[in-house]
Amino acid sequence: MIISRLTALRQELIRRNLNGFIVPRSDEHLGEYVPASAERLAWLTGFTGSAGLAAVLPGSAAVFTDGRYVLQLMEQTDADLWQRLHIIEQPPPAWLAEQAPAGGRIGYDPLLLSEEGLARYTEVGLTMVPVETNPVDAVWSDRPAAPAATVIPHPLNYAGRSAEDKRNDMAGALSATKQDAAVLTDPASIAWLLNIRGGDVPFTPFALGFALLHADGATELFINPAKLPPETRAWLSNAVSVADRAALAPALDRLAGKTVRVDAAGSPVWFMQRLRAAGATVVAATDPCLLPKACKNEIEQQGARDAHARDAVAVCRFLHWLSTATPTGQETEMSAAAALLSFRAQVDGFRGESFPAISGAGEHGAIIHYRVTEASNRAIKPNEVYLIDSGAQYPDGTTDITRTVWTGQADPPAELRARVTRVMRGHIAIATAVFPQGVGGAHLDAMARRALWQVGLDYDHGTGHGVGSYLSVHEGPVSISRLARPVSIAAGMILSNEPGFYLPDHYGIRLENLLLVRPVDLAAANKPFLGFETLTLAPFDRRLLDPVLMNTEELDWLNAYHARVVDVVGPRLSAMERGWLTAACAPIG
Repeated sequence: MIISRLTALRQELIRRNLNGFIVPRSDEHLGEYVPASAERLAWLTGFTGSAGLAAVLPGSAAVFTDGRYVLQLMEQTDADLWQRLHIIEQPPPAWLAEQAPAGGRIGYDPLLLSEEGLARYTEVGLTMVPVETNPVDAVWSDRPAAPAATVIPHPLNYAGRSAEDKRNDMAGALSATKQDAAVLTDPASIAWLLNIRGGDVPFTPFALGFALLHADGATELFINPAKLPPETRAWLSNAVSVADRAALAPALDRLAGKTVRVDAAGSPVWFMQRLRAAGATVVAATDPCLLPKACKNEIEQQGARDAHARDAVAVCRFLHWLSTATPTGQETEMSAAAALLSFRAQVDGFRGESFPAISGAGEHGAIIHYRVTEASNRAIKPNEVYLIDSGAQYPDGTTDITRTVWTGQADPPAELRARVTRVMRGHIAIATAVFPQGVGGAHLDAMARRALWQVGLDYDHGTGHGVGSYLSVHEGPVSISRLARPVSIAAGMILSNEPGFYLPDHYGIRLENLLLVRPVDLAAANKPFLGFETLTLAPFDRRLLDPVLMNTEELDWLNAYHARVVDVVGPRLSAMERGWLTAACAPIG
């Protein structure tokens, strides 16, 4: 099937006089989670990871992804058809420059690539040709229809600020920089700005659409009008006009002579190309909603605390169940994930998972973003490592937690305990970090790796990512990573803290909590300082920790954290579950 799809695409490229074509994972919003109608990369290659790109030439083809998905890429794609490459170590532009015929015309869909992304291809001398319609769509005969989920209001008791206030703030920022309008292509920004949520993509409450925000606060929303019931129309108010997606191009043309802000990294290059052709002055600048959205207000912060406290009940009930179920060897990766989902479904306000649970036993845990399928599903055996990374969506907050568990009664191997302990030490280093305002995620990343680096170990992913407020579980603009954008960490942001270690074909280790950035009052400080409040509440597996390798401060943090878990979660559990939790959180060291 895949070979016929690749052949069909090559034939379509010949018809269009193209010598090659790139197929990103992204949709026209350049997001991580995309609707079924935009899963072009998965349809063409079989690879279902959330980050990747395919490059197709007449005689060769390659699929690229990052370190999180390299093992998954190898499992899901055909080596006879595709070269499987690490996107950092062998970037697609360099591969195309080497493999493509001299002067070859390489096609791209301008709705699926940002201007910054396009520049990486042109700067190595490639002739990049925009297509009016995507050739993959031309050969994808059973392509699903575009989503049409209902758009609903996001009430003030969760949002914390009115859409009118937000629009006026954003309009003021545009006026201050003498910009007449801003293009918004990120559904998370539109959801935040207008206080709406939807259901167009899995796991994330997005309403897919585009918006133009004007310097007077007026907003044009381009979305299928049938998705907006009367109550949502009323919620948007008269300051927000609604038009179908077909009205977007003419609206951009009407901005001729205006100064328009477009995110060169986060918006499709089509917008810049269209605006310039219309005679507008395009200013390349970040989405104006990106930073305000990331800095949660007091209502959103308290909502995050409340959501995590409720979610913790489900997670702790699951971990108690796991402690009795897995030593029997009767449970599987899929049944364990289903059990966790069933516990969460009982939590007040549960709206769904925030991403597909990563339920990996033994060697599958070493696949950083492993997704269990009917074909890959296996039993969780006694006395092995089991990694469960999961999250939930609640109207007051989004959660994301990873725990690494030992499944049996036998003592874990000493080497395994040592490695888990070093990951735990990195986690504590981030959780306890205090740093001056202005520090970025790249500055903190090494703290999480220090204990691993000391013995020659590392992990091939970032240490942390931003998390939205009933929005995307992966939110910009800040991350804790060596590759992080030069954006300062700010009060109100929610970031994950998830160092790890992965031994291919054996096991994976990852320990993840979510953190809220808060001001820290230091008596001797001569500038503002920040630190973290841990939101996630669930025990770490004490059997996998070696207290001999931890210092007093680290042990004190761990014991205080576990005591807090018991205090907050314990009263909400049954007597049997509470007894287990008390033992699981007993002081160590």
